[in-house]
Amino acid sequence: MPTSPPADAADEATVIPVADSGAMIEADRLSKFYGSFAAVHDVSFSISQGEVVAFLGPNGAGKSTTMKLLTGFIAPSEGVAQIAGHNMSDDRLAGSAKLGYLPENGPLYDDMSPRSILEFFADARGMSSSYKAERIEAVVDLCELATVIGKPIIKLSRGFRQRVGMALTLLHEPDVLILDEPTAGLDPNQIGEVRKTIRKLGESKTILLSTHILQEVEAIASRVLFINEGRLVFDGPVDQFMADAPSMDQRFQQLTAEAAT
Repeated sequence: MPTSPPADAADEATVIPVADSGAMIEADRLSKFYGSFAAVHDVSFSISQGEVVAFLGPNGAGKSTTMKLLTGFIAPSEGVAQIAGHNMSDDRLAGSAKLGYLPENGPLYDDMSPRSILEFFADARGMSSSYKAERIEAVVDLCELATVIGKPIIKLSRGFRQRVGMALTLLHEPDVLILDEPTAGLDPNQIGEVRKTIRKLGESKTILLSTHILQEVEAIASRVLFINEGRLVFDGPVDQFMADAPSMDQRFQQLTAEAAT
């Protein structure tokens, strides 16, 4: 196992809250090394039930890697990731039952329709016929897929494809949602529709949302995590994030520059 890189000035800026054993999402000193390169280094935070948290940072900062560590998609070099109290390294199946993960540009089967892919995923999860029918009806309604339910996915717009991905993410009624750039590449109307869905889900789910669209933070989230060069440099409410800068863009640039120095 690689040795952790030495601590530097960035450690002083890192905010690491005390771990919350009742958290729905928890990162405890997570690190991921590729040789001597630290994609994620000593990241800790916890997210409680019902929180909607925005995960910010520049390209290459470690957002997607952190999300993959939290979901158990990749194993940490150090530290622990937990979903609803389940360690995602040694209890991944139990944790995954509580988790809905929407990766950026999540793969879909283009020759299938939304209905057939939902049925396929429901069968893969071992749902009974009655529960499968109930859940498919529910996610089709929530994600507004009725008008395209029988069309081949390859013929759907980017917005509808994203809705299909969201429907698959919600199919098994997860308590926790991890969404990586859910509005990337969408037009303004499609972005509005996805935001509306996320706000509705935030009434009952715990959500960690990665985004480059800073307006989404104010529209959806109550809290911000900011990562840069693999280290967590801010963890706090949205209004606190905005307290030291006249705009969210300038605050983003400020935190990026501070971490770099």
